[in-house]
Amino acid sequence: MPPPGDRDYDVVIEPGALSRLGELVVEAAPAHRYAIIADGVVADLYGARARTALEEAGQRVDLFSFEAGEARKTVETWAALTGAMLEAGLGRDSAVVTLGGGVAGDLGGFVAATYMRGIPFVQVPTSLLAMVDASVGGKTGVDTVQGKNLVGAFHHPRRVVIDPELLRTLPDRELRCGLAEAVKHGAIADAAYLDWIEANGAALLACDPEAMAFLVRRSVEIKAEFVARDPLEGGPRKALNFGHTIGHAIEAALEYGVPHGYAVAVGMVAEARAGEEVGITAPGTADRLRDVLDGLGLPTAPPAGLDTDRLAALMARDKKSRAARPNVVYLRCVGVVARSPEGDWAHPFEDAAVGAALAAAGR
Repeated sequence: MPPPGDRDYDVVIEPGALSRLGELVVEAAPAHRYAIIADGVVADLYGARARTALEEAGQRVDLFSFEAGEARKTVETWAALTGAMLEAGLGRDSAVVTLGGGVAGDLGGFVAATYMRGIPFVQVPTSLLAMVDASVGGKTGVDTVQGKNLVGAFHHPRRVVIDPELLRTLPDRELRCGLAEAVKHGAIADAAYLDWIEANGAALLACDPEAMAFLVRRSVEIKAEFVARDPLEGGPRKALNFGHTIGHAIEAALEYGVPHGYAVAVGMVAEARAGEEVGITAPGTADRLRDVLDGLGLPTAPPAGLDTDRLAALMARDKKSRAARPNVVYLRCVGVVARSPEGDWAHPFEDAAVGAALAAAGR
């Protein structure tokens, strides 16, 4: 698959790729030593296999783990991992292998971006969400109490290694989170792909190998196209944030007690409904997205008890905000993103619209 950013790297999608990890990593990111970064759950599942694959390729490997969960994607965890690598004596001629979901990729990638002013890394996503979205594009970072992903860097991996067989151990909730991001890709770029997801929902939820392989490849293709056009998110890449302005605010407001994909599912319906309310999005678009998401068992209405004033404040601090005003991506219709009158790929979103959008999402 062609490189998706401003660096020449490829995305390998291959059943059984974990067994060839040593060859694939060393070829893309030769180093004196390797640091595998994974959360504790993934380390228990796949850490030994990844380490063995690298050691069998003649490499010296250290495994560093952290407690699983979005709540651990913090500056404190970044500092602990960095300190552990320094204590272990890894030098600037080392490289990082991030093994896990989006948290491991974001956090481990940020460690790589900042360790001794930057060392190479290879992404090995193990969740569907990371395979179809988080592992492609070079975004790394951590969350703060003020919001999600507010501290970070663009640091592209040398290679992304996707082994669809790893999805066999993925919990059902995490599988659905990845499907939410795939729905987003169809919503912003490919109506036919969205139709395919809806028609193949049962196979996808059953983790059918053929259906899953197609889903991963098509979503990676869509994201790669946006990233290649706009590596630093100054233009068309903003479209990938559809559903995320409200979704990230919901996550932060609930202290990451709701999964990312679930929050984004609600955010997509709310932002589509808001676009309809202001006359930008074609009527029926939100209902179409809601039907697809419902069929995948994803939520489409906001959780009870959300404080809309708190959400508005969190949205204003979102990294996409300008002049403390949140920006959202509106669809023209399914498969087409609406441009603003100024040609931007995102639109200003008034505080007063937050409550109305969430209320409308539940209709």
